[in-house]
Formats: sequence, C-alpha cells, structure tokens
Amino acid sequence: MLEQLWHRLLAPFLDALRYSTLTGYTWQEPRLLLLLPLVPLLFVVRWALAYRRRARLGVAFVGGRVRQDWSALLRFVPDIVLALSLMFGLVALARPQRTDERVVQTGEGIDLLLVLDVSGSMELGDLRPNRLEAAKRVAREFVDSRAGDRVGLVVFAGDAYSLAPLTTDYDLLRDELRNLRLGMIANDGTAIGSALGVATNRLRASRSRTKVCILLSDGENTAGSLDPLTAAQLAHAYGLKIYTIGLGRDGTVPFGTDPAGRTRYVETRLDETTMRQIAQAGEGQFFRATDNAGLRQVFRRINQYEKSEIKQTRFRNTKDYYRIYLGWSVLLWLVWLGLKNTFLTNALED
Repeated sequence: MLEQLWHRLLAPFLDALRYSTLTGYTWQEPRLLLLLPLVPLLFVVRWALAYRRRARLGVAFVGGRVRQDWSALLRFVPDIVLALSLMFGLVALARPQRTDERVVQTGEGIDLLLVLDVSGSMELGDLRPNRLEAAKRVAREFVDSRAGDRVGLVVFAGDAYSLAPLTTDYDLLRDELRNLRLGMIANDGTAIGSALGVATNRLRASRSRTKVCILLSDGENTAGSLDPLTAAQLAHAYGLKIYTIGLGRDGTVPFGTDPAGRTRYVETRLDETTMRQIAQAGEGQFFRATDNAGLRQVFRRINQYEKSEIKQTRFRNTKDYYRIYLGWSVLLWLVWLGLKNTFLTNALED
C-alpha cells in the first residue's frame, strides 16, 4: 500500500520539484515566476503589521522568565502550508510545458561528386595560401551548404582515386577534404580523363534523377590512358552533368622561394579549350577562377544551379505539466483550511 502511494503521489511530486525538471520546461507565462519571492515577503509584511497592531497588557501572570518550547513554532505551520499552496499555484499558472519536435524530410536530394586535382602544380601561390588549400576551403563551404544530398570525393594527379563514396555524412567529407595534401598520389601529373572515368564509375549506379560532377583542375591532361573528351561523353551517357572549374592564372605565377628566400616564379597554362569541351559534353558549364574570391563565387553559382527538392515538415507535440502543481496547490489549500480549525492557529491573532 505504501509502495503504491509512493509511486502514484510522492515520487512524481519529488521529481517535479527537481531543479533539472524545472529547468527542462518551457514556460508559457514565465513572468509569473517572478512573483514567487513575493509570497514569503507577503507573510513577513502580514506578521509585521499584526505585531504593530497587537494590543499589549502590562500584567504578568507568571514569575520569572517564560520557558521557550519548540512546540511554539507549530503556530507557523498553517502559514507555511498556505505559502506553499500559493507558490504551487503560481507555478501552475506559469504553464510549464515540454515540446517534442519531429522533422520529416520529403523529396529527393541529388548525387554530387567533387573531383579535385592534387597534382604538384596545385602548390602555386596565385591563390592564397596556394591553389590546393584555397580549393579545399571553398569545397568545405560548399559541402556545408548542402542538405539532404549525397556528396562524394575523387582526387587525382597522375592517377585517380575515389576518396569518399556518395554519402550524407558531411563530417566524414569535411575530414577527408581537410586531410588532402600535395604528394598524396605518388604518380604526379594531371589525369583528367582518368578522374572522369572514376567519377562515372561512382555515379553510374546512382538512382538519383540528378547526378552532378564538379571537376576542378589547374592544368592540361598530361597523364592517364583515357581521353578527357571521351570520358566526358561516356559520363554524359550515364546521365552525369559536368561542371568544370579552371583554377589559377596563365603565365608567370609565384611558386615558393629559392634558397636565398626570394620568391620563385614559374610558367603555367590551363587547357581552357578542353575544359570547355568537357563541360559542353556534360551539358554543364565552364568557370574560370583566378583568385580566392572568384573561386568562392563559382561554387556559389553552382550551388544555386543545383538545388535539391527537399521539403521539411515539422510536427510539434506540446504537453502541459501544470496539473501536478495545481493539484498540490489545491491539496495544500485544503490542508490549510483544516489547520485553521485546530490548536495550531491562534484565534486571538486572527
């Protein structure tokens, strides 16, 4: 019997008074909680006014000093019960609530593959701090802007490798992009055709209606056994849309320093004609990015072109918890009314 009483009444009551429980609520009328400190103050003011107006008799019926007894404190019990009743009432009026929110996504994202050049020429410094680091930074921002899309990563130099499969694990993609470095592929060069072949192999089994490949390179095809234009036509046959980004300036660009600490310069050239033909074969577009701002603007434009149709439906379920506080307020009010007719209340003071 006592165990049932504990589980039905006392346990929920004690749980409702915990600090973690009270801070876990959202309050519909939070300003009412500011009145809680005024409840004890109300009784202090009431006691002070009653003390001032209390009539005093200059007659002593006992000799010596009156002995103090703990039972005299029982006269405060009714006031404490009433104060608790009022405080619970204020908590109930503040409407403690908890809201459970469920988000349901409908629609279909797109499959998108980033194909990044990590050859030695990506160390050139016309983009800051170099071409590869600038491309990594902007690619991470691009990944952050996607929602509900599967994104993969292919890297290439003299050979091409699939570094990350199509996934919505954007943390994994950010880590892989962060770990890209010069020289990670031993065979140096620029195998654009091979990179498109690996991308096609990754995307050809995709069931997505939109399959996009973003190829970023700073040179001309100098390695691999697959012609870039043939690879682009093959990719298009599997439904891939190809955007190409030509990175860096043509001509003389800075490339590190010599042993004396002076800036070195090298000649570089982008095969813009081939990059345009690849984009045209893949029904995409070619972009040229000669500085950091231009590269960021290119990715923003591609982000605007390729948007997925993802709709979010939010379901909010709000549950009120004021009943338990209101119940205790009423119960304590009834207890206070009962105590008014007992020896605990001094009728002369009322």
